Amino acid sequence: MAEHDDVREPVLIAEGASAPAGLPKGLRRVPRGVDEFATEHLIVNMGPQHPSTHGVLHVLLELDGEEVVAAEASLGYLHRGLEKLSEHRRYHQIGTLLDRADYLSGVHTELAFARALESMMEIEVPARARWLRSLLCEITRLSSHLVWMGTFGMDIGAMAPFLYILRDRDAVLDVLEEITGARMMFNYVRPGGVLYDITPKAEQMMLEFLDRFESTYLPEYHDLLTGNEIFRARVRDIGVIDRDTAVAFGLTGACLRGSGVAWDVRKERPYAAYGELDFDIPSGSKGDCWDRYMVRMEEIRVAGGLARDLLDGMPEGPYMAKVPKVLRPPEGEAYASVESPRGELGVHVVSDGSDKPTRMRLRPPSYFNLAVIDEILPGHMIADVVAVIGSIDIVLGEIDR
Repeated sequence: MAEHDDVREPVLIAEGASAPAGLPKGLRRVPRGVDEFATEHLIVNMGPQHPSTHGVLHVLLELDGEEVVAAEASLGYLHRGLEKLSEHRRYHQIGTLLDRADYLSGVHTELAFARALESMMEIEVPARARWLRSLLCEITRLSSHLVWMGTFGMDIGAMAPFLYILRDRDAVLDVLEEITGARMMFNYVRPGGVLYDITPKAEQMMLEFLDRFESTYLPEYHDLLTGNEIFRARVRDIGVIDRDTAVAFGLTGACLRGSGVAWDVRKERPYAAYGELDFDIPSGSKGDCWDRYMVRMEEIRVAGGLARDLLDGMPEGPYMAKVPKVLRPPEGEAYASVESPRGELGVHVVSDGSDKPTRMRLRPPSYFNLAVIDEILPGHMIADVVAVIGSIDIVLGEIDR
């Protein structure tokens, strides 16, 4: 390497030379000039096989000892081409594809797509269908947040809560199976309404679960995690995302609300039955992992309360509007969004008047939320990287869509 005027500053390579193969711009191996004794930085590939990257995320880390100096997330290991596949499917077939984007909350993706079509075709959704949609969304939100809570605790080193939480989530999946016939890929929300009405058995199962959940399960989770001194020490003051950074990166969901911005699609742009419901929007202040954890824990409680309200106020009537067997929206475009467990999930559909979309674009909240880790990871210890990534709650299915 050539000499540098200021050997105290980190340098990549000599001026005018190209970066070493395999190293993206901004990451370097040698922290100082060759005339001063220094420890070489270590380049670590975290993922895509690492269990705490929640799928197939690859994060390239530059380490000075155990401290992260620079980080870069690289994507694409799970790419399925869902958007392009949608352009070669009839509208009524696309819901099956969208279930496989955010595979922990497929109902929300189905709903965003259905709302976009209903907007273009001016379909009036019956009241009962709107309430059933909100009910399924809140049950799915509860199920998704339970998976996040269990895996987040396990990332920190708490194995026991994961086993309890997955046991309890199984009861939620039993309810979803009774209503939709599936436990993961629901294909339940259709343009104009929903596929099935709720059964008396499903209603009874849900009420029994909510009774146990509110009286026993949720307090247990707080005892196991929230009140655990080791857990609190590991997540406080880690992965701080201030308000301005959260807004600049387009964060939504708990990642945005944890930074003090109480913005929720259900309140700001009400859809389904949310305009007729009264509920709180939990938010934090500091924007660290602890705030994001507490926001989601409160959202779990709120989701249970909303499920009760939706069951109690469920109107009578049809659960599906009269729609053509073959959907052909008029020429034009529409965008619709919902508040998924990870934030604002939007679908943009462009129609040329045929039975297949000209273009279908998914706006995945995890994709935007993940982008911030390149900004916030430097300065943390490598052991904190898994906590920061876990607190963001990403699903690679919708990121690598």
